[in-house]
Amino acid sequence: MNTGKLANREELIIEAGRTESQYWKDLWRYRELFYFLAWRDILVRYKQTVIGMAWALIRPFLTMLVFTFVFQGLAKLPTEGNAPYPILVYAAMLPWQFFSSALTECSNSLIVNANLLSKVYFPRLIVPTSAVIVSFVDFMISGIILLALMAWYNFVPDWRILTLPLFILIAFAASMGAGLWLASLTVEYRDFRYVVPFIVQLGLYISPVGYSSKNVPEQWQLLYSLNPMVGVIDGFRWAILGGESQIYLPGFVLSLVIVVLLLLSGIWYFRKMERTFADVI
Repeated sequence: MNTGKLANREELIIEAGRTESQYWKDLWRYRELFYFLAWRDILVRYKQTVIGMAWALIRPFLTMLVFTFVFQGLAKLPTEGNAPYPILVYAAMLPWQFFSSALTECSNSLIVNANLLSKVYFPRLIVPTSAVIVSFVDFMISGIILLALMAWYNFVPDWRILTLPLFILIAFAASMGAGLWLASLTVEYRDFRYVVPFIVQLGLYISPVGYSSKNVPEQWQLLYSLNPMVGVIDGFRWAILGGESQIYLPGFVLSLVIVVLLLLSGIWYFRKMERTFADVI
């Protein structure tokens, strides 16, 4: 018997709870699957479209035009400081489009990948995370329009623009937290496939996208900030618009706390339901 060859062989250790203890390390080990799922979803989203990824520019741009016409042209709502109203709207459209797209993609991500979940072991958290990354790619592409608007209006942001990555991180956490909840609930209750579009549509109007949150009466500001996207959008505007744009600090802190709780509870609930995904799907 060749003992040298046996010594070089890797041993497979079956140990109770080992999969659970190695879960977070497995997220890194299966990173190539994460890249594959994200890239596949990006290709599928724009497959057989005439203008491809330009849809990531057209949708928020047209929404910005409509909101500018309705809220500034008809309702005569004021902007913040000296910032042109289209930039005020688009500074909010960026995080909102990212958030709403992430909710839609995440809610269906486990159902779409049902065959993969039932056949191969990997940390299931990879699936909704890759869906959020796809929405983040759209977010980055949509940022081109913001740069174009700034050039068109000769608008130069101040030093606050350097803090924008922080608010992008908060937007990512909010999208991830809400997405994990909806991904889990959609597997357990298929009704959520019909609820999510309604949530996205309603959220667009109860979030300060087409208007400034300053237009909300002061006595309702804190209650309004229970919507986590209020803090995210206000943070984006504060960073992009600069000047006289201000953040309602108590409301922002409240929104930030809710984002953190949403993310942590989303991870907890997803991990709790993860063992049942293959059976339910």
